[in-house]
Amino acid sequence: MFLRRERLGRHLDQALRTPLTLVNGAAGAGKTLLVADWATGRDRPVAWLTTDATDQRPGMFWAYLLQSLRTSGVPLPAGPGCPADPDRVPHALLARLAAALSVRDRPVIVVLDQYERVTDQEIAEQLEFVLHHAGPGMRLVLVTRTEPLLPLHRYRAAGDLTEVRDAELTFTPEEAAVLLAAHGLCLPAHAVRSLVERTRGWAAGLRLCALAARESPDPEAYLKEFEADRSTVADFLLAEVLARQTPETQDLLLKVSVLDRFGPALANALTERTDAEPILAGLHRENAFVEDLGHAWYRLHPLFGEILRAHLRVSSPGLEPELHRRAAVWLRHSGSLAETLGHGAAAGDWDLTAGALIDDLAIGELLAGPRSDGLNESFASMGPAATGPATDLVRAARDLARGETEHGLTHLRRAGRGLEQEPLAPGDVPEPAAARLSHALLETLAARLTGSPGRAETAAREAGRLWQEVPARLLHRHPELTALLQTQLGATRLWAGQFDDARAALSAVTDRSVTASTATTAPARVDALGLLALIDYLNGRLGRAERRALAAAAGTEHFGRAGPLGPDVGRLVLAAVAVERDELRQAQTLFDATHGPRHGMCDPVTEAGRTIVAARLLLARGDARGAVEAARSTVVTDVVSPWAQGHAALIESAAHLAEGHPEAAAEPLLAVPGGQAACVVGIARARLAAGRPAAAVAALDGLRPEGVAGPAVTVRATLVRAQAADAVGDRATTHRLVARALREARGERLRRPFVEAGPWIGPVLDAPPLRALSAGWLTPAAPRRPEPRPGKRLCPQPVEELSGREREVLQRLAQMMSTEEIAADLYVSVNTVKTHLKSVYRKLAVNRRGEAVRRARELRLL
Repeated sequence: MFLRRERLGRHLDQALRTPLTLVNGAAGAGKTLLVADWATGRDRPVAWLTTDATDQRPGMFWAYLLQSLRTSGVPLPAGPGCPADPDRVPHALLARLAAALSVRDRPVIVVLDQYERVTDQEIAEQLEFVLHHAGPGMRLVLVTRTEPLLPLHRYRAAGDLTEVRDAELTFTPEEAAVLLAAHGLCLPAHAVRSLVERTRGWAAGLRLCALAARESPDPEAYLKEFEADRSTVADFLLAEVLARQTPETQDLLLKVSVLDRFGPALANALTERTDAEPILAGLHRENAFVEDLGHAWYRLHPLFGEILRAHLRVSSPGLEPELHRRAAVWLRHSGSLAETLGHGAAAGDWDLTAGALIDDLAIGELLAGPRSDGLNESFASMGPAATGPATDLVRAARDLARGETEHGLTHLRRAGRGLEQEPLAPGDVPEPAAARLSHALLETLAARLTGSPGRAETAAREAGRLWQEVPARLLHRHPELTALLQTQLGATRLWAGQFDDARAALSAVTDRSVTASTATTAPARVDALGLLALIDYLNGRLGRAERRALAAAAGTEHFGRAGPLGPDVGRLVLAAVAVERDELRQAQTLFDATHGPRHGMCDPVTEAGRTIVAARLLLARGDARGAVEAARSTVVTDVVSPWAQGHAALIESAAHLAEGHPEAAAEPLLAVPGGQAACVVGIARARLAAGRPAAAVAALDGLRPEGVAGPAVTVRATLVRAQAADAVGDRATTHRLVARALREARGERLRRPFVEAGPWIGPVLDAPPLRALSAGWLTPAAPRRPEPRPGKRLCPQPVEELSGREREVLQRLAQMMSTEEIAADLYVSVNTVKTHLKSVYRKLAVNRRGEAVRRARELRLL
C-alpha cells in the first residue's frame, strides 16, 4: 500500500531544475516508491536502472545503463555503441553519449536505484563525466542508502543539487494517521504520536506495525505494547541492516545496544577493540539506523536498539550485565553520573554504583533537588547482599529521606564503622574524603530527625575539617551539600532554642551572596526560609515571619519542588500567623495543606509547629480540652525543645483559664525552664485571672529587657498590665497601655491578644480616644460623618483622583505599617511603595505620613 506524500513530491519537482538529485535514506524509508511515484506520468522519458550487486564492472554498468536509455525511448544515435569489454569503457563511448544527450530539447531523467551498491570509484568518475558534459539534456536521480562517490560539495555549492534525506523521509504524525487509516486502523492522536516516536517515523516500520496490528483484537494496545524483537520489524532489520554488516560491525552494534548513547571511546570500552570510530562513522553514513547526535556521539534507532538487545540476549546469554558494568566503569571517569548509575544498577554492581555516587559527592542530590527521584530510582533494586561504606551511606540517605529513621540510623552507624575500620587509600571506592563528608552530612540530617543538637554540632565540625580534603571541583559542582548541611545544623539549633546560632546557620543558606541560587540548592533555601520564618514567629514578629514564609512558598513555586522535608514549615508559619490575626478559616486552609509529613519524614521542628497550630486553632474555636490533647502530641527526641515545651504549657494554661481554673493555669508554665518571655506573660495572665494584679505586674517586671520579643509577646504583656491597672481603677493608665498595645498590634494586624483579653477590654476599646486606633482592623469601622451643612467650608478635594493602588497604600499607611511592611503586604518592591507615597503626598498637598492620613480622613478617603 502506497501513500502519496505531496510535500515530498513538491520537493522532488526541483529535480527537473538541477543536474543531480540525491534521495538518501535508510532501508525501508520509502525512497524507491517515492521516486517511482514522482517519475510516473512525467512528460519526458525516464530511464530506470536498479544496480546489480553481483557485477559492478564498468563495462557491465554502462551496458545496462545504455539499454535502460533505449528502453525508455531515448533515441540514441548509432555512434555511442556498447562496451565490448565488461571490465572497461572506452572514453570515446562516454563522450559520444554525453554529446548525444546534450543536444536534446527535453532532458532525460536517469534514475539509479540502490546506488549504494556502486562502490567502484571509476564508475563514479565516468558517471560524473557524462553528467557534466550532457548539460541540460540529462537529470540524474540517485536513490541510495549511503553517500555516493561523487563530489557532492561542488554541486551543493553551485546550487546544482536537490537532496531528500532520511529526516525528510520520516512520516509526520499526520501522515502516519493517514497511513494507518488506509490499513483500517483509526487511532487517537496520542497513540499515533507514540507510535511515530517509537518508530521515528520510519516508513517500513509503520507499515509492518499496521499490518500486524490489523490482525490483533485490540490494535491500539498492540501498537502500544508490541515486542519489537518478536515482529516482522525485527525480521526486516536483522536481514536488511544487521546481516549486511561485517562480523566486527555486527559485534559492535550488538554490544552498544545496551547504551542510550555512545561515542567511539565508550564503544571501544564495550567491544574491547579500537576500531569503533570508523565503524560508527560508516554506519551513520550508510543510514544503518545509527543516528548522529553531534560531537562524535551516536544513538541507535529505538526499534533497532530493542531488537539488537533481544538478539544479544539470545546470541550471548549473560553478556548484557558485563557490558553494563564496562559502560559504568568508563562513564564513571568520563561520562555523566546519571548514566554511570543507570548502567551500574543494570549490571547489579552496587559497590561500583554506590561508590560512583559517593565519589561524585552527590549524596545531597540523592536527598533533594531536581534529580533526586531519578537517582533514587537507580538504587530501587539494590538488595541486602551489597555491603560496604558506600552502599550503607546510600541506604542511610534513602531511608532517612523516606522517614525510616531507625533503619537509616542502622545503616549510618554501619557506614561509620566501615569508614573507621580500615583507612581508604586514594583511588579506592569510595573516595575517602568524599565518603566521610557524605557521612557527616547524613549525621546532621539524622541529628535533625532525632532532635539531637550535640550530634549535629559534632558532625558539622567534622565536615569543616573534611572540607579541606575534598577536591575543590567537587565542592563547586555540588553547592547543595553545603546548603543542606547548614540547614540541618540550623534546624537542630532551632530545636534546642538557640535562635541566634540557628539564624546564623540558616542565613548562610538564604544569603545569595554566600550560596548559589540554583535548582539543586533551592530545596535547602526553601527549608531554611521556612525555619527562619518559624524563628520570627516564635519571637512574636508576625510580619517578618509572614514575609519569609511567603518567600519560601515562592521558591517552591519557582523551582517546582521542595526538599525532603517539604515546604510544610513555611505553610505552618503562615497558618500560625493567620491564627494570631484571628483569620481562622485561612489558618485552617493553610494547616490542612500541611497534613502528613512529606515522604513520611518525621522532623521534630515541623511536627512541633504542626502541634502548635493545631492546638491554637482548637483553642481559638473554644475547644480547650481538644487543644490540650493536641498540644501533648509530640515526637520522641533525644533533647526536649524548650520552645516546644513552652508553647505546650502556654496552651494548657490558656485551656485552664478558658475553663475557669485560674489557680491551675500557672502550674504548667512554672515547670518550663529558661524564663521564656511568652511563658512569663502567661504566668502573669494566670495570676491576674486569680485576682492577684500586683503579682502579675511583678512577674512582668522580671522580664529581661533584651528586646528579642516581638509584638505577639509584648502586646500581650501590655494588655496584662492594662488589665491590672483596670482592676485597681487606674483608668488613665489602662487607656494609655491599651493605646500602646493597639499601635503596636495594628502594624502586624495582631487581633488574637485582644480577643483573648476577656470582656473587660470591650468598654475600654469603645472609649473615644481608643476607638479610632481600633476601628477598621480590630473593631468595625466608625460610621461615616454626616454631610456638612450648607455654608460650611468644605476641605478642597485633591487636584487628581488617587489610583486604586494609591488608595491601598494609603489604607496601610493609616494602619501605621512601615514602608517595608506595605511592600510585603502588597507584594511589590519598597521602591514602588515609595513612588506611590510621593504621588499620594503630591495629590493631597502634604509632606508627611501623619498629615496624609489626617487629610485623607477629612476627605473621607479612609
